[in-house]
Amino acid sequence: MLPYWIFFAVPALAALATGPAMRVRDDRARPIEMNSTWLLILLILTVLIGFRYEVGGDWANYLRYITRAYSLDFADLRTLDDPGYWALNILSLTLGFGMTGVNTLGAFIFSIGLVVFCRSTPRPWLALACAQPYLVTVVAMGYTRQSIALGLAMIGLVMLGRGRFVVFIVWVLLGALFHKTAVMLLPIAAFSSSRNRWLSLGIIISATLLGYKVLLEDSAVHLVQTYTDQSIASSGALVRLSMNLLPAILFLFYRYRFLIAASERNLWSVFSLLAVGMFVVFFPSNLSTPLDRLALYVLPLQLTVFSHLPDALGVFGKRNQVVIFAILIYYALAMYVWLNFAVHSRYWVPYQLGVA
Repeated sequence: MLPYWIFFAVPALAALATGPAMRVRDDRARPIEMNSTWLLILLILTVLIGFRYEVGGDWANYLRYITRAYSLDFADLRTLDDPGYWALNILSLTLGFGMTGVNTLGAFIFSIGLVVFCRSTPRPWLALACAQPYLVTVVAMGYTRQSIALGLAMIGLVMLGRGRFVVFIVWVLLGALFHKTAVMLLPIAAFSSSRNRWLSLGIIISATLLGYKVLLEDSAVHLVQTYTDQSIASSGALVRLSMNLLPAILFLFYRYRFLIAASERNLWSVFSLLAVGMFVVFFPSNLSTPLDRLALYVLPLQLTVFSHLPDALGVFGKRNQVVIFAILIYYALAMYVWLNFAVHSRYWVPYQLGVA
């Protein structure tokens, strides 16, 4: 377990030692700079995620992907679900890198998205520390396809926060090439527009229909049957939905104290209401698996809220160390409980580096 704690401790200590980035009333005015430190973080994340060996609950499933890819070439992509992920498999085999190559390429894409998203927040190190226990450890090291889709979607969300709707659509559709469920982020964007709402709504609806037609139409029935199969349940789904619920409630309560643009406030308000709704729906339904998987796309809400919260509260001094410390304790406890008591954590422990 020690490596996981090191992965968490480094950004946590950096979060305690540094103050907020440039404070502006519109996050679109905050530049996203990729200095040498964050390029190193990108490299480390890529290696730690990409060179893992027999880590993650779906390891055997992804071995089947690489095995099947031996009989495929790039011309076959048009007939396959999630063609982006198949392309990574074919490319890795062509280069002679095997499954490690697939994982590393996927880790690189995910890590770019995570780093860009963290750098767009006022406290990047705090956002990165919040990402470690679940987003990095569980999702990136366990759900490779969906983590790639989420990484690309996070870039899209940063662009959306800067009012770039079309760019957001492009990034989300790219993510859907790796895991088709990413298209479900598209309708959410329409609600974030504070101007030209009807035009934005028309663009989003058109993009959603296009994404469904190209990526989901042939497999939609199978996808629904798989995710609504009552014999398939996601253990721990309630805990993970609760982790989205807390920042959602905090944001809805304090959203006018966040130094963000109106479009971003609308966007994260929609995410917050979605998180609350998913938590409520969990109890009367048998949809733990679809809710659990869809909740992955709400995870950026945690990074956004907790990276802004110390300055939104603004009552404990310049660096608001008490709030930061409380947030880090919360995530440390979450990681401790998951590593020691989660049903499937045995697939992550011990962490191993290797080549497959």
